[in-house]
Amino acid sequence: MINRNIIRRIVNEYDERRIRIGVLGSHSALEIAHGARQEGFETVVVCQKGREKTYTKYYRNLFTHVLLLDKFEDIMRVENLEKLRALNTLFVPNRSFSVYVGYENIEERFTVPIMGNRFMLRAEERTAPKNQYYLLQKAGISTPRIFKSPEEIDRLVIVKVPEKQRAIERAFFYASSPEEFKRKAEERIRKGIISPEALEKAVIEEYVLGAKFNANFFWSPLTDEIELLGFDRRIQTDLDGVLDLPAQEQLELNIATQNIEIGHMGATMRESQLEKIFEAGERFVETCKKEYPPGMIGLFALQGAVNKNLEFYVFDVSPRVPGCPCVEPTSPYMKYKYGVEVGPGRRVAMEIKRAVKEGRIEEIVT
Repeated sequence: MINRNIIRRIVNEYDERRIRIGVLGSHSALEIAHGARQEGFETVVVCQKGREKTYTKYYRNLFTHVLLLDKFEDIMRVENLEKLRALNTLFVPNRSFSVYVGYENIEERFTVPIMGNRFMLRAEERTAPKNQYYLLQKAGISTPRIFKSPEEIDRLVIVKVPEKQRAIERAFFYASSPEEFKRKAEERIRKGIISPEALEKAVIEEYVLGAKFNANFFWSPLTDEIELLGFDRRIQTDLDGVLDLPAQEQLELNIATQNIEIGHMGATMRESQLEKIFEAGERFVETCKKEYPPGMIGLFALQGAVNKNLEFYVFDVSPRVPGCPCVEPTSPYMKYKYGVEVGPGRRVAMEIKRAVKEGRIEEIVT
């Protein structure tokens, strides 16, 4: 198991004048690299053969160093970890890093300093012991009711279950009764969309009827302050395609919709409601300090909905880069604080630059 003493030793061997910001070539690598370059850092991208052109051809200008591997998980080879350390890399975790490299590897064998809390990444999984639901409840943040079994369903629910073939993708569906749950589940199993094993571990969650908002935050260990980078909303296939149809055509189509995230769009919130969003973020951060010391470092997101009573319910947590490049150009909230637009990537780089200047890198990495 990697601990902060190990990482501290590695950081102390780094040349602080040549710190580089590294990222896995997927999910939000462009955003992180662009922000790093804005603040004058060189960048390192770890790519997988067959899906590298975005980083090595079309946006080659953003990346100073490229580590091209047969598979993403090859990043765990000793020689590749040594290359990253030789480049004085501080690695920024994204969702793809968690999925392709794996939590055990990240927690026990990834001997490269991570800008963030590597031990919190696992909390994103709803089946983990101290998962996101546990943290939200500890923080006193409103969450949808969780049903322990289909027989308890007495209102509209969303059933959160991964796809059979692509576990990273979501084959969520909706039901209002035990009978509807059974019918829709059996239909999806029959069509090969989900597996019976995955259904057994599915989360049955009350559907919050309200406006969706993903609140993107940054918590700084250097100042112990929270910042709201902005809001976004998800674009999902094939759900969005179905919803674009008139109601009659939706009924006639009669297909099992899926919630596969394909993009994001920016959003803003009524100013009078911002305080409750900040408070939710602060409560989450304070809880994480106790449950996952040293706590939530850097970027994270609370994804939820505001109902008609203007209550903010959180139903998903991203304890890493949220992956929404639309936030910088569409959100005014960082501009209010810094006088210029600051996106997730730049805010990470700003924190690293300050840590280097003040000799406090150890405080922002695990």
